[in-house]
Amino acid sequence: MAETARDTAAYFAAWAEAAGTLTWDTPWTELFREQPPLHDWFVEGRLNLSVNCIDRHLAERGDRAAILWEGEPGDRRVVTYRELHMQVVRLAAALRALGVGQGDRVALHLGWVPEAVTAMMACARIGAEYTVIPVALPTEALAVRVDDFGPKVLFTQDGGWRHGAILPLKSRIDEALEASSGVEATVVVRRTGVQVDWYEGDRWYDDLLTAADPRDGEPVAVPASHPVACVHLANRRGRAVAIHHGTADLAVVALANHLHVMGEGDVFWGAADISWLGAQAHGVVGPLLGGASTVMYEGTLDVPAPARTWQIIERYGVTAMMTSPSIVRALRGWSLTPTGATGSLRRLTTIGDRLEPDLRAWLREVLGDGVRVSDAWGQLELGGIVTSDEPSPAMPDPGFAIVDAEGDEVAAGEPGEWVMVLPWPGVLRGVEAPDGTDPTSYHWERHPGVYATGDVARRTASGEVEFLGRLDEVISVSGQLVSLNEVRDVLRDQPFVTDAEAFETTDQRLGRVVGAAVVLADEAAPTPATLRDLQDAARELLGGLSRPQRLLVVDRLGTGLDPAMRRRSLAVLAHGHDHRIVTWDQVVDTARDLPSS
Repeated sequence: MAETARDTAAYFAAWAEAAGTLTWDTPWTELFREQPPLHDWFVEGRLNLSVNCIDRHLAERGDRAAILWEGEPGDRRVVTYRELHMQVVRLAAALRALGVGQGDRVALHLGWVPEAVTAMMACARIGAEYTVIPVALPTEALAVRVDDFGPKVLFTQDGGWRHGAILPLKSRIDEALEASSGVEATVVVRRTGVQVDWYEGDRWYDDLLTAADPRDGEPVAVPASHPVACVHLANRRGRAVAIHHGTADLAVVALANHLHVMGEGDVFWGAADISWLGAQAHGVVGPLLGGASTVMYEGTLDVPAPARTWQIIERYGVTAMMTSPSIVRALRGWSLTPTGATGSLRRLTTIGDRLEPDLRAWLREVLGDGVRVSDAWGQLELGGIVTSDEPSPAMPDPGFAIVDAEGDEVAAGEPGEWVMVLPWPGVLRGVEAPDGTDPTSYHWERHPGVYATGDVARRTASGEVEFLGRLDEVISVSGQLVSLNEVRDVLRDQPFVTDAEAFETTDQRLGRVVGAAVVLADEAAPTPATLRDLQDAARELLGGLSRPQRLLVVDRLGTGLDPAMRRRSLAVLAHGHDHRIVTWDQVVDTARDLPSS
């Protein structure tokens, strides 16, 4: 793992060059100051994210499209940099009029609509921190998320389009806020025109912009590490763990990734859920920092027909695209060929989980040799993408190794933990967990001096890295983290379950999903209704991605297998089955046939 002094100097020089392309109100005095475990970057520097994303482009790119937006029903909008600037300034002034200032928090319960980007940038302009709450969260989980984050103002929509139907976003928020406190105003975006109930503190988004005085929308320069965005990790004891990202830390990494990992043109499309940090960093912040046009699509890609993905690429001349392997699997499942509609596309990058060789081969077949396909790796804790299997020599490389429990590098073919050698500027700046602990501390405690990712990997004979899973029983499902221990505990709490285990498995259409094995009480029968109730319990308490897609009913969960091997064996038995009844003896027999790593 040894890095030469020359390598280290070149690494930090590359970050200095990347940060130097931004507009700073106060230049940093030190690029990097060692302060384990997070370290300090851009010491004493001050800047504003919205100024860097919008204001600095007005002179040369004011009339260029910043946002190319398309709604699921087919409506479209183009927002230029000049128009986006005007809206952000007015919304910043409106937020100040509502009492929001530097250090306050704002929650965005919004889908992929231009107003979501305006709200992000307006928060950054006045030094407030935002979080994007998934629109698909059930009411109970939504109430917990709002209560945990503690926003002063909350944005939502009257309704949102998803898969041909309207989600009642405003009514969900109203119900969630009955169990929460502290929200002083709810700002509602008119999207679908559905009737909504109105309460004290509710405001229409358009009315706020009309009444705002743009003179009150001036930007504030904040310290480099000032929190700008909050994202949530897998649940811990039923509640989400919040991590906070600094302004310059997020901006520098997002811009470097946009230019060197996902660039190759002026029109970028981040085809992923906006609540995911990858979509925010690489679908909004990175393209805007680079002065590019970013495509934003509201709904699901098979409405009104599965060809919509290719139609969007062709319509807007998309040159670079980021998405998740799960979306690629869906495209393959629809068995569609783009038939020349992707002629503008030059690069496609996947992030969230592993891009399997057969998926990569399919992409190359349908997209052709002119499109570079790369599989990127990153983490929410690191601000998104860190590296890819086709790295650019211009992208700063922190260096990686695969090590055993003692921190020694393992031989090719042997499994170990994937660790990052040099400090990374996009690392989180703070953590809030419901029990007061820091669940991310394992990143720095296991192997002092390096960043332990928690990912298990091995290097093949050809030098490629193959990821095998997680050490901490947290898996990535459609780019979002899900705690298997949380799913297990929810199932164990059900009155007709005596024991349970959760594991990672795969679905041909969805990719990586959650599976579970349950031991039912004597009086409970494994009927479809019973099993559906178990699935719904996990979904309602932890969110839709935590819903077990595969359920095994086992006579018992005995001893004799370590937890990792037990989960692997259960995953094998669940493969290809929605529901299945098995015995513990079958679990043990299956484990005997599995390789040791």
